[in-house]
Amino acid sequence: MLSAFNSQKFRFWSFVSMFLLVFVHGYNLQISYLQPWTVPGEPMTATAFTEYWLANGIFRFRIPMLFIISGYLFALSDNKPYKERSAKRVKTLLYPYLIWSAAGLLLTFVLEFFPYSRSVVAGTHMMQIDESRILLHQYHWYEVLARWLFFPASYQLWFIRVLLIYNLAYPVLKWLVMHRTGRWIFFSVAMLLWLATAGFIIIEGEGLLFFSLGIWIQKTGFNIDTPNKWLKPGGWLIIFIVCSVAKTVLAFYPPFAPVEPVLLILHKIVVLSGLICAWYGCDSVVKWCMSRQWFVWLSAFSFMIYVLHAPLVVYATYAVFGQISHWPGYRMITFIVLPLCLILMSVIFGASLRRLLPKVYHFVTGGRGMG
Repeated sequence: MLSAFNSQKFRFWSFVSMFLLVFVHGYNLQISYLQPWTVPGEPMTATAFTEYWLANGIFRFRIPMLFIISGYLFALSDNKPYKERSAKRVKTLLYPYLIWSAAGLLLTFVLEFFPYSRSVVAGTHMMQIDESRILLHQYHWYEVLARWLFFPASYQLWFIRVLLIYNLAYPVLKWLVMHRTGRWIFFSVAMLLWLATAGFIIIEGEGLLFFSLGIWIQKTGFNIDTPNKWLKPGGWLIIFIVCSVAKTVLAFYPPFAPVEPVLLILHKIVVLSGLICAWYGCDSVVKWCMSRQWFVWLSAFSFMIYVLHAPLVVYATYAVFGQISHWPGYRMITFIVLPLCLILMSVIFGASLRRLLPKVYHFVTGGRGMG
């Protein structure tokens, strides 16, 4: 049984993770596609350091946190029949995935009808499929279908896709996690996949490891309230800060080649230490926020923030840069202000839809955020 405080904690971190995700996707340096080993390829300025340190360091614990929470909560409802839970996940994951993937494509399709917004879509290369085709209008029908099902323009939806797979594979994952001998082999393979940042269409290392870890934590009764001596957040906070700063500096001033393996290792340390610090070290923040009615109300719209911010954040960044690139500090201004505007827009849209068309809201969110 989940305690009242841990229930609040799960809701708090789900919202914060979605909130921070918008800023990660608002990263706007020259090489904008972030991997753990990404080298920015530009001089280190205050703006460049801050964006890289936050987007490719401090904020990177979010997705593992969400997968752990998802695995834990799914394991918690083992008393319900698997068939019933699987059918429910189709409604809460598959339908929203298909709806919002279609919405991202529709938005792009509409933008391409107007000269200015078409130039924005083309300039981002978001829809580029080969050397000569950079617009959705240039796709064949089967390429549009593949985009809708497997490679959404709303690229953040990959999380829902793989989460659905792990939910459906839960009996197998549970057996692997709980089997006395098999779990060591399974977790070793999952850890290697995570360390290698391996990923495929329906499976990837990060989700597999942390979703399974959530199952293990719930099934073994691991103490999620009080850290043991190895998980005290004070020491891990030092590791978190030192490694995230070191990784950022090395990315801008690589002292040797290849530096990528070192960046990858530091990245994984930052993720793990960030998870521990966030979960065990922020209880007072969680209590303060979840005791505020406005914050609890706001947290109900975490899913709307998640599904609405991309690909808008990419198109909007490109458009804003075209208008204010002559301003001093325009990249930092955009990095801070644009995500906040998109979050506000998502909350207003979500609140309006929930109030005016509650059944539609329930359907497109998979039943999330109704209270």
